Amino acid sequence: MRSNVVLIGMPGSGKSTCGVVAAKMLLKNFFDTDLLIQNIEGISLQNIIDTKGNAYFEQAEENAILELDIQGTVIATGGSVIYSDKSMEHLKSLGKIIYLHLDYEHMCQRISNLSTRGVLIKNGETLRDMYDERLPLYKRWSDAVIDCNHNTVEQTAALIADIAKN
Repeated sequence: MRSNVVLIGMPGSGKSTCGVVAAKMLLKNFFDTDLLIQNIEGISLQNIIDTKGNAYFEQAEENAILELDIQGTVIATGGSVIYSDKSMEHLKSLGKIIYLHLDYEHMCQRISNLSTRGVLIKNGETLRDMYDERLPLYKRWSDAVIDCNHNTVEQTAALIADIAKN
């Protein structure tokens, strides 16, 4: 039984913020995989990327995801989770995957703290390159899509809850 709701999407799409509110609406637990990675590594996501590199971060993220064995939970993932087919297949086996979509302009407006946020951007890439690369991957793995460009946290959370119930 896939009793979890898995949130994927760009940085700033509201996976963590809206996920907590949706979990309350659905009477489910809430789990943030970014916090799990930080807990395992003992340092912030940005520190992992800065000191150990992108490849190490991607492997740490995949290892953390593959260890997940939870039920009745809204799971907020890191934006880069979609780079690992193994991670996404595991998450798909755990629950319904909802993609919180943001246009590029709205993403840029929402992420002011890029240098400290722990966003995985490959060497030589721009934020636009990252966006364009990830967009088809989010669409590929999602069971449902929510357009979050003009929503409040509560509106997005209510849509997550509605999709989770169906």
